[in-house]
Amino acid sequence: MNYFQDILKARQRIAPFVERTPVITSQSLNRLLDAEIWFKLENQQKAGAFKFRGATNAVQNLSEEDAKRGVATHSSGNHAAALALAAKNRGIPAYIVMPENAPEIKVENVRKFGGQITFCKPTLQAREDTLLEVTAKTGALFIPPYDCYDVICGQGTAAVELIEEAGPFDILMTPVGGGGLLSGSAVAAKNMFSETLVVAGEPLEADDACRSLKAGEIIPADNPQTIADGLKTSLGKLNFEIISQYVDEILTARESSIRAAMVLLRKQVGIMAEPSSAVPLAAITENREFFRGKKIGIIISGGNISETLFYKLTKGL
Repeated sequence: MNYFQDILKARQRIAPFVERTPVITSQSLNRLLDAEIWFKLENQQKAGAFKFRGATNAVQNLSEEDAKRGVATHSSGNHAAALALAAKNRGIPAYIVMPENAPEIKVENVRKFGGQITFCKPTLQAREDTLLEVTAKTGALFIPPYDCYDVICGQGTAAVELIEEAGPFDILMTPVGGGGLLSGSAVAAKNMFSETLVVAGEPLEADDACRSLKAGEIIPADNPQTIADGLKTSLGKLNFEIISQYVDEILTARESSIRAAMVLLRKQVGIMAEPSSAVPLAAITENREFFRGKKIGIIISGGNISETLFYKLTKGL
C-alpha cells in the first residue's frame, strides 16, 4: 500500500463530486493567540463534513457488481449522511444504523439524501449488532466510518488541498475520534512537508486516542461523556497503525474550552462549527506556549449543528 499515492488517486476520483472548500484566516484571532492559523472549512463540504470525501472515495471505488448490493454503515451522523449522499450519487441504496439519541439535524441529513435508517440503542455493541442484522437482510457492503483504507485516503485529500493553498505549516491539526481524518491528514502532511508536526485535538473526557498513542496500543473508549459527539468512538486498527507512525502529539481539551472555542470560531472567524470541529482550537487555547509564533493549519471537520443547539451549548459565554 502506498497511502500518499492512493490519496492523490482518491483526489482525482472524488473531484467531480466534492467541494474544494475554502481556506481562511482571521487576523484578530491570530493576534489573540499570537499564531498564524489557517482553517480548511470542511463544514462547508457537501453533507456538512469532511466525511463526504472518504465515503465518496469508497463508494466510487466499488466494482459494479459490489455497488449493486448497496452500502451500509453505523454512524452517529456525519458518516451516515456522507455515505447516504455518496450512494445517491452512484444510484445505489444506503442502509444506515444510527443511535436513537443522534442529533436531529444529522438524522434529517441522512433522510434528505435517501438513506434508509434503522435506529438502535446508543452503544457501540448495539450499533454493531444492528448493522450485522441489516447487512444479513440486505446483502449490502459495510463501509466503516474510519477503519477503512479507501475512507482514510479520501479524508486525506482535505489536508492536501489545505497544504497546497496555504502551506507549508509548522503544525497541521485535526480532531481525532476514530482516526480517519487524522490518519489521512498525517500521511498527506508528512509526505508533502516532512518537518510539519501533526497534532490532534481530543476531548479530555474522551481521551482514548491520547492514551493509546502514549501506551503504544489501542485503549478503547469507555462510555465517554463529551459534547463533541463525533469524537466518542475508539480508534480503528488501521488508523492507529498510521497514527503511531505519523502523528507527533495528541493534546486534550476540557469541555469548557471546547465551548469557548466554538464561540471564538463564531465571533472571530465567522464559523458555526459543531463541537468536534472546535476541539483543535480548544487545545491551542490550553497550550498557548506550544503554539506561539507557529503557522498552523486546522481542518474544521464539520458544521452539522443547529442554531438552537449551538446557543444551548455556549449559553453565557
